[in-house]
Order: sequence, then structure tokens, then C-alpha cells
Amino acid sequence: MRYVVAILAVALGVVAVVYGGADDSPGLQLIGAVLVVGAVAFAVRSARRER
Repeated sequence: MRYVVAILAVALGVVAVVYGGADDSPGLQLIGAVLVVGAVAFAVRSARRER
């Protein structure tokens, strides 16, 4: 279940980056990038804890 949440967060982050680029909004791009990085870090951290 944690991986599904991480994948959805990455997808939402990518959409935010793309939409922010189309709308010329650097703040939305930053939020999307932070969301992607945070979701990947969360997934890696939870994968390491399962070992």
C-alpha cells in the first residue's frame, strides 16, 4: 500500500511540473519536484525498513 501512495505522489508531482511549465509557474514546478523527490525518498526508506 505504501508503494501505491508513493507512485501516486510521483504521478501527481510529474503532472504539477508539466502543468507548471505550460502555465509558466515556477512555484508549481518546484512543488511538483519536491513532491517527486519526497515520494521517492519515502519509497526508498520504507523499502530499506522492510529488509
